[in-house]
Amino acid sequence: MRTLIDKYSQHVYHVAYSVLRNDQEAQDAAQEAFIQMYKSLPDYRSEGFKTWLTRIAFHKAIDAKRKLGRRTAEDPGGEEKIINMPGRDEDVLTRLVREERQDKLRERINQLPAQHRDIITAYYLSEKNYEQIASDARVAVKTVESRLYRARQWIRKHWKEDEWRE
Repeated sequence: MRTLIDKYSQHVYHVAYSVLRNDQEAQDAAQEAFIQMYKSLPDYRSEGFKTWLTRIAFHKAIDAKRKLGRRTAEDPGGEEKIINMPGRDEDVLTRLVREERQDKLRERINQLPAQHRDIITAYYLSEKNYEQIASDARVAVKTVESRLYRARQWIRKHWKEDEWRE
């Protein structure tokens, strides 16, 4: 447990701080995130630990922000404030999930047979169209289409769909 905290404490703090914008509140939310992580470890399904922990931290920070909003609204001497979660904070989590999925996909693509790996990489990761791929490979567009078809068939046959679910 200590190893996990040492490894991820800065990351969890930064996620919490990006939502709360307050050092002490972010530290408290980070601590709550690690407590929740410990409680939830039996339910963890090996699907990207850092992303999973980031979600926990993000939700703990949101909870803390809501509590702050309620405390501020209930404070009779203070002004009532509307607490809005900045849209870019959601982007942090979305970006992390997307990056982790891309890393996982790259790992899987690197395991493909060479003839399939090249066409899948060009089309999906480099986002080239058929004509660009054909020009680069000096083959006909129909050849690109058939290679991509065969690569997709190979993937359907060899990769299990449930390995990709979160």
